[in-house]
Amino acid sequence: MANYSTTPGPATAAAVNKRIRRGRIEPIIFHTLNTIFMIILVIVTLYPFLNTIVVSFNAGSDTIRGGLYLWPREFTLQNYKAVFVSGTIYNAFVISVARTVLSTLLNLFLTTMLAYTLSRREYVFRKPITFIFILTMYFNAGLIPGYFLMKDLHLINTFWVYVIPSMISAFNMIVIRTYIGSISESLVESARIDGAGDFKIFWQIIFPLCKPVLATIALFVAVGAWNSWFDAFIYTSSRQELSTLQYELMKLLSSSMNANNNPSVAAGAGMTQGAAAQMVTPLSIRASVTVVASVPILLVYPFMQKYFVVGLNVGSVKE
Repeated sequence: MANYSTTPGPATAAAVNKRIRRGRIEPIIFHTLNTIFMIILVIVTLYPFLNTIVVSFNAGSDTIRGGLYLWPREFTLQNYKAVFVSGTIYNAFVISVARTVLSTLLNLFLTTMLAYTLSRREYVFRKPITFIFILTMYFNAGLIPGYFLMKDLHLINTFWVYVIPSMISAFNMIVIRTYIGSISESLVESARIDGAGDFKIFWQIIFPLCKPVLATIALFVAVGAWNSWFDAFIYTSSRQELSTLQYELMKLLSSSMNANNNPSVAAGAGMTQGAAAQMVTPLSIRASVTVVASVPILLVYPFMQKYFVVGLNVGSVKE
C-alpha cells in the first residue's frame, strides 16, 4: 500500500509562503500608488481654481509680472469692486437665481412624471413616445427655427423663455426611467391593491424613492441654468431687466478687455481710468468673474455630493 504524506515538501512550502507574501504586498503597492495618483489628481484639479482666486485678490498690474501661485502678493478688492460697480449685476443675480430654481423644480417634477409614465409596461405608447424623445437627442431644429418657435409662442423678451424650453429633458428622462425600473414592482402593485391611483403612487411612493437620482439630475439642471447666458443674448437682449448674471459678467469681461476706454471699470475701482488700467487688468477681471460665477454652485454641491455617486451609477446603464 502506498504511503501518501500530508506534509508539504520544502519546495511546496516555499511556493505557498511566496504567494502569501505576494498577497500581502500587492494591496500595499496598489493602495500606495492609488493614493499618490489621487493626490496628484486633486492637486492638478484644485490648483487652477485656487490660483484663479489668488489672481482675483491680487493687483492686476502685479499679476502681469507672473510668479503668482497660492497667495496674493499685493492684496486688493479693486477687481471685485469693478465687477459689482454696475447696478444691473444685483438685478441679474435675482433673475439668475429665479430661473435656476424654477427650471430645476419644474424639470425634476415634469421629467420624473414623464419617466414614470414611460416606465409603466401597461402603457401602450411607451415605445413610440420614448423613440421620439430619443430622436430629439440626435436631431434638433437649429438656432433660427428655434428663435421663430419662441417668437410664435410669444416668449421673446419674457422671463418664461428661460424656463419653459428647459422643462423636459430627454437624457434626464432616460436616466430617471432607468432608476424607476430598478424599484420593485410589488410596491406599485401593493399600492394599487390599497386603492391608490397613478398620481398618488407617483407622488407618494416613486418620487421619494428617486431621491438619489433626482439630486444628481437637479445638480446637472441647476448648473446648466446658472451658467447659461446665450439664451439671454438671443431672446431678451432688448430688455435689460431680464438680463442674467452670466450675461452681465460676459459683457463686463468683454468690456474689460479695453480697460483704458472703460469708465465703469475705473469707477468701480474708485480711481481714474489710467490708474484703473494699471490696477485692474482683463486677467484680474476674468479671475474675479470666474469666482463670482462659481461660488453659488460650489455652495450647493456639498449638500448633494452624497447622492452624486449613486445617481451617476444609475445613469451609466440605459435601456
